[in-house]
Amino acid sequence: MSGSFFALCSRMKYINRWGLMRNSREENIAEHSLETAIITHLLCELRNRRFGGCINAEKAVLTAIYHDVPEIITGDLPTPVKYYDPEIRDAYKRVENAACEKLLSCIPEDLREGYCEVLNEPEDEDIREIVKAADKLSALIKCIEERRSGNTDFEEAEKSTLESIRRMGLKEADAFLAEILPSYYLTLDELTEDR
Repeated sequence: MSGSFFALCSRMKYINRWGLMRNSREENIAEHSLETAIITHLLCELRNRRFGGCINAEKAVLTAIYHDVPEIITGDLPTPVKYYDPEIRDAYKRVENAACEKLLSCIPEDLREGYCEVLNEPEDEDIREIVKAADKLSALIKCIEERRSGNTDFEEAEKSTLESIRRMGLKEADAFLAEILPSYYLTLDELTEDR
């Protein structure tokens, strides 16, 4: 049904992440996508203002908002499964692409073009790497929150996620780790006290 895309997007709140992990608090793809978009915007600002970049922040943020929309159809396949081997990764990519096509068919035809680029993997490599870094940073934050809640099940995920972010070699992500990430270890009182 043309126009059902938007009702489908509202279902993102029902799709939980981290399906193979014991969670002290469930996280759904809607809240993850918002956090990823906020981090994407920050990474774009860092690149453009500090590191001489010229990335289209608005396009990057839109890409981040929609980056997990195919999971409305596919569900959230856990990372260890998704990337177990190249055959599974490639097969899942084909399933994701088919989900994107199905979702695009649910948008009125005269509006589709505006969604095609943000639902499919962006051609702009800078946007791809910024959104990927933001996605990983959001996952790292989830690991920190779980560990701070006493859930040790996320310790290895935290280490491997942090290492994968460092391996990306992005100045913006490194700046986030050095300057922004420490505040995620603070309490609300510590975050809001006058300094």
